[in-house]
This record gives sequence, C-alpha cells and structure tokens, in this order.
Amino acid sequence: MLLPADELEKRLTEFQVVETADGQLLGALGIQIVRQHARLHSESYLDFAHADGARQLFWKRIQTLASNHGVFRLWTQERSPFWPQLGFRAVSAAKLSELPPEWQPARGEWSTLQLKDEQAIVNALDKDFAAFMSAERRNTERTYERARALKTIITVIGFTIGILCFILAGYLLIHRNPFLPAQ
Repeated sequence: MLLPADELEKRLTEFQVVETADGQLLGALGIQIVRQHARLHSESYLDFAHADGARQLFWKRIQTLASNHGVFRLWTQERSPFWPQLGFRAVSAAKLSELPPEWQPARGEWSTLQLKDEQAIVNALDKDFAAFMSAERRNTERTYERARALKTIITVIGFTIGILCFILAGYLLIHRNPFLPAQ
C-alpha cells in the first residue's frame, strides 16, 4: 500500500489484523483513539477480494473498542464505499472543528460517524450530578441536625451532672459526718 512503514511501526499497537484460519494475513486497519474520538486509518489488504469480509470483522472489533474506550465519534479518511454504508458522512466545515487537534494536520476529506449523542450524555451527567448534589445536601443537613441534637443532649446531661455535684457537695457540707475529726 506504500504506507510509511517507519512511521506506522511506532504505532504498531493501533492496528487490528484479519487473518485466515491457517494464519495467513488478509488485511490490517489502524484505529487511533484520542479522548472520545477514534480515527480509522491505514486500511490495507493483501487481496482486495477479501476486503469487504475483513471490513465486517473490523467493524465488529471497532464497535467493541469504541464501547470499551467510551468513544463518541469515529473519523476516517478512508474512501471505501463500505464506510458510508455504515453511516459515515462527509464532514462539514463546522463539524471539522470537532476533529481532535492531533489529527488536524492531515490533509484530505474526512468522514465521521456519531456513535453516541455527546450532548445528551453531558445533559444526563449534569442531571445526575445535580441529583447527587441535592442528595448530598440533604444528607449533610440530616447530619448537622443529628449533631445539633447530640450537642443539646450532651449539654443537658453535663448541666444535670454539674447541678447534682453542687447539690451533693452542699449536702455533704451541711451534713458533715460527726465521726470525722474536726480540723
């Protein structure tokens, strides 16, 4: 495929391969993940007669990787008709601004496929976070109320013990034991 082997060698772990049951390599596809974006790149096949079957296998693997890494959007510059059949669409200039900066130097046309609605997830997270904060505020208020009640109980007990000590001391002063030697 005349791809820059020395450049791709540094990123060997990005590549997924498809091989026959006897271990013969059919093709390879690079999948680079950056934050919530994944880029499909450097698609290559030894025999293009097997490309569509291999792409089906790649697609299953891509979905698994995207799910495991929390990918919201797939990007590619591959021109095979297979990708638009899956829902990849040409990128408008406005949508191109969402392309991760690491990939912006790449020239050419981009296609993208949204896997998850980013805004809906952000809204759901905001809603969940607000509910969590509300629950935590209620828990904190209950804890403060319990602490205030405990403080009141301890104060009352302390004053009661103090008053009892004064009464006992007064009683002992008034009713001194006559059998004790006077000083």
